[in-house]
Amino acid sequence: MYHFNFKTMLLASALLILPASMSAQKKKAAPKKKAVVEQVQPADPNFYIFLCFGQSNMEGNARPEAQDLKSPGPRFLLMPAVDFPEKGRKMGEWCEASAPLCRPNTGLTPADWFGRTLVASLPENIKIGVIHVAIGGIDIKGFLPDSIDNYVKTKAPNWMKGMLAAYDNNPYERLVTLAKKAQKDGVIKGILMHQGETNTGDPKWAGMVKQVYDNLCGDLQLKPEDVPLYAGNIVQADGKGVCIGCKKQIDELPLTLHTSQVISSDGCTNGPDRLHFDAAGYRELGCRYGEAVARNLGYEPKRPYIEMPKRIEVPADAVTVENAIPGNEFPKIDSQRRAYFRINAPEARKVVVDICSKKYDMQPDGKGGFMAVTDPLPVGFHYYFMNIEGVNFIDPASETYFGCNREAGGLEVPEGPEGDYYRPQQGIPHGQVRSIYYHSEHSKVGEWRHALVYTPAEYETGKKKYPVLYLQHGMGEGETSWALQGKMQHIMDNAIAKGEAVPMIVVMESGDIKAPFNFAGGGSNEQGRSEYGASFYPVLLNDLIPYIDKNFRTKADRENRAMAGLSWGGHQTFDIVLNNLDKFAWMGTFSGAIFGLDVKTAYNGVFANADEFNKKIHYFYMNWGSEDFIKSQPIVDGLRELGVKVDASVSEGTGHEFLTWRRGLHEFIPHLFKK
Repeated sequence: MYHFNFKTMLLASALLILPASMSAQKKKAAPKKKAVVEQVQPADPNFYIFLCFGQSNMEGNARPEAQDLKSPGPRFLLMPAVDFPEKGRKMGEWCEASAPLCRPNTGLTPADWFGRTLVASLPENIKIGVIHVAIGGIDIKGFLPDSIDNYVKTKAPNWMKGMLAAYDNNPYERLVTLAKKAQKDGVIKGILMHQGETNTGDPKWAGMVKQVYDNLCGDLQLKPEDVPLYAGNIVQADGKGVCIGCKKQIDELPLTLHTSQVISSDGCTNGPDRLHFDAAGYRELGCRYGEAVARNLGYEPKRPYIEMPKRIEVPADAVTVENAIPGNEFPKIDSQRRAYFRINAPEARKVVVDICSKKYDMQPDGKGGFMAVTDPLPVGFHYYFMNIEGVNFIDPASETYFGCNREAGGLEVPEGPEGDYYRPQQGIPHGQVRSIYYHSEHSKVGEWRHALVYTPAEYETGKKKYPVLYLQHGMGEGETSWALQGKMQHIMDNAIAKGEAVPMIVVMESGDIKAPFNFAGGGSNEQGRSEYGASFYPVLLNDLIPYIDKNFRTKADRENRAMAGLSWGGHQTFDIVLNNLDKFAWMGTFSGAIFGLDVKTAYNGVFANADEFNKKIHYFYMNWGSEDFIKSQPIVDGLRELGVKVDASVSEGTGHEFLTWRRGLHEFIPHLFKK
């Protein structure tokens, strides 16, 4: 039985009346607002999301190529795990997916072509999204919440610290945080992992992978039967992979984690470190991930279009060129005079080989290498360079030759037997090419200078004295050019052995023309007025000739001294000999760079009195190539009109090149030091 008193009744009445009274007051104070109901968009069931995690092969180690950098379109999306300002990406905001997916300065990953494969395989109304968290070299413990702090503080190497910091030192937490955000947009359909190299041989690895997987399923409320784990296998490199021991433990992962599936890496190509896949290997492995997922989703897999490298077939008759550093297979030359080049450059995007004034794009072979084949090349010696991203460099497989104002690669396209005159021959005596340094008081480029000196074979066995030929190279070449590119010593040995030329000493110096001509500076290139290489003239006359006469057994007079030169060396020969007829009696040029010459007035009219000139110069020779851009025929014609005796020849089929000049030297030397 309840008892009420009067006070209790009043209080109850007041409490019942109060809300209505207050509501009335509020109505008078302000108009009532309509309630706003927030509309939450349901996740799109046709947006399939995949979580990707692991170490360096998931992070991506190969440099993306052009086909990897282009987005496949809005059906393949990425939720970046870090900011990437250079590509306009913000962490946690969907964007079109293209390499690199992981972080700035990472490479191509299996996830790139995984997504492309699903786009090709699944209906057009289905989109694919990936969230990508990977760190090169990370232990599986780096993805276990109860181990990550200790791993970062005590186990992670210093070089990994910056990568960990990109994920706030907790890559697992970053992956889960973004995955939860992504679940508002779509449905997680699978987890892709490539990890294990760091844990090779660890018997607890499979159990720890299961822990990571179970944690992800728990934290994201995923049903394991709906969200398989796809684990890619490691680089095999035909059984020579650095972590080949990890293959077995990955293959056996499904014994521990029943909802996992191993993605085979059999036949996937790798980089030279045998630890990471190359670009082709990542594409292949990524497609295999995609094919496995497509099948599990009930779709027939379709591969996206992949640009395959153009395979260059090297014919059986191709041989390694004589200029290759011993031990190298390339460069090669075939019977059609086509050259084949190969270089290993796994980080390069584009490689070019530049030879005979033509540039050839080298084709990637999918294994980090690039190859090229040229058009048929002219016979003879040719400089060449390789180029990566605008920077010229020397083919590491080539011997080096100073030309083009720098060291360069070189390739000899062989002639037939007609070239035997410049090839070393068995059964004949061979001379020597000596490297000397001499002091020069007249040098403007350093007191000590370098030269090469050829001595004939018989020089070593007697006390006989010899005439001397001073032989100069061309613009942008050096004192070694006649010996290496020109094969001067073989030409001399063979001609002397046959009795075609008298034994002689040959001296070759840099001539101060290694650096390029300063055309921009407005310097003259005309005969007798050019300063380019003129600094060599007093050096030759006052330092080099006296040094040679003092240190070698020479016939030290003008009757036994000759000078000749190719290209700008021919220019120097004219300037020196024609101004010093008291020191030289023989002269020659090969494609001589003789410009602005008035034969009637040049060198104080030295040619005007032809009879006097012919008495002083016992043999005068000029040659050039039929395809040469410098032809001396007009000079020869002008000299002959004055009565000057000058011999001349044209090298058929050759241009401004060493085959022209070898032929010229071969024709010149039989006439020297004979009366």
